[in-house]
Amino acid sequence: MAGPKGSKYYDVFLDYSIFLSREESKELVLTHEQFQLLLLIEEFGSLTAAAKKMDISYRKAWELVRQSELKLSFTLIDKSRGGRDGGHSTLNPDGKLLVDAYRQLRDEFDESVKRVVKKFFQTINK
Repeated sequence: MAGPKGSKYYDVFLDYSIFLSREESKELVLTHEQFQLLLLIEEFGSLTAAAKKMDISYRKAWELVRQSELKLSFTLIDKSRGGRDGGHSTLNPDGKLLVDAYRQLRDEFDESVKRVVKKFFQTINK
């Protein structure tokens, strides 16, 4: 909530996303959506389950991973095809390192953003 009930900013919130891009070309390397997918792959151990949680198709999820790996020039997940026990997808060491660093960065951003946003809305709600 960005203001007291009845104020003109009552139901307005500030949101942000973090993404990686190339400095000169501005090409997106990893988007917020791709980071979220990697976080869910880590949580569920499955690209299928991660895609379902994000309400996207398996095909789109697979393409997001493929594009991430292509733009980074290294793999992020290890995949095993289905079989008797079904397949799974897990973050490899590079993927785990990236996701852990992203999670820490996001936590630090959240703390800073809360402080800055509170000040912003206090200013505009005068």
